[in-house]
Amino acid sequence: MRIKQQHFRTIWQQAEAVCLIDQTRLPFEFVTVNVTTLAQMCHAIRSMQVRGAPLIGAAAAYGVALGVQQTASDAQVRDVVTQLCATRPTAVNLAWAAQRMQQALLALPESARAMAAWQLAQAIADEDVTQNLALGQHGKALIAAKGSVNPQQVVNILTHCNAGWLATVDGGTALAPIYAAHDAGLKVHVWVDETRPRNQGASLTAWELAQHGVPHTVIADNAGGHLMQHGQVDMVIVGADRVTREGDVCNKIGTYLKALAAFDQNIPFYAAVPTPTIDWQLARGADIEIEMRDADEVAYMQGQGADGQVQRIRVIPHESTALNPAFDVTPARLVTGIITEHGVLTPAQLHTLAA
Repeated sequence: MRIKQQHFRTIWQQAEAVCLIDQTRLPFEFVTVNVTTLAQMCHAIRSMQVRGAPLIGAAAAYGVALGVQQTASDAQVRDVVTQLCATRPTAVNLAWAAQRMQQALLALPESARAMAAWQLAQAIADEDVTQNLALGQHGKALIAAKGSVNPQQVVNILTHCNAGWLATVDGGTALAPIYAAHDAGLKVHVWVDETRPRNQGASLTAWELAQHGVPHTVIADNAGGHLMQHGQVDMVIVGADRVTREGDVCNKIGTYLKALAAFDQNIPFYAAVPTPTIDWQLARGADIEIEMRDADEVAYMQGQGADGQVQRIRVIPHESTALNPAFDVTPARLVTGIITEHGVLTPAQLHTLAA
């Protein structure tokens, strides 16, 4: 996607290093970081310099490549994968990519593993882009169908958190259909949840939509239900960090509340995910491990002061504590459809992809 009309991916190989966009510095600073060690990649994932299920899957693959450059014994490969899988527990893409790397590398002679690791990591990154662009086309058809009812009106889409190209290698998941529709000349407008804590909607989704020229408005997280009641939302499209084989959707905390409001107002609710985000081993969303993050993400906010400097300020009393679950689970009964690279399926149809 475009940043000041220049094409970027969120992560790419450069010699024997990995370059990535530091998302903790957006939207006020655009900074890229060179990662040269496994420890640095683990930090990048844990600190959310890279975030979003598909992207941290690719980051994990590149992390394995970094971790086996000096030593590529069976024990080293397994240890590298273990370290990466421990960084963030909820998004299934991370473990999927790391374990795919492990299986492929252990099947090779030790002397061939270092080079093969780079090649497979690149393949995983390229696959993500292809999958996202494909699901974008399937989602565009949904938007076009909604817009065809009244071609003169704008299709208003609400999204939660950031599931754009910043959450992937490129293309996006929830935003991929929106970009495809916008580029095709369809009239779209995006309601962008600010997405507390961390404000990935306000800081990341709004930023990339602005870069691409897509009309959008940032709203407080609690405004979505009000807009739905007043006919100002035509559909909800979110991403996901994990979807169970029965169609439960685990996504950024607050998604469940939007799904409930959409269900009450008879507004279609979609999750857009490439198939590596589907956990075929897990049936029930209740069995997903929900990551608990540092309470400081709730207690503090980051923004730009009047002097132009980026500042971190405390927003709750020093005597108060905070709880910070990173995700919640939307049950399949509230999900209209799952947008994948293979098409749009109801939760009950997901099993057809596992064959």
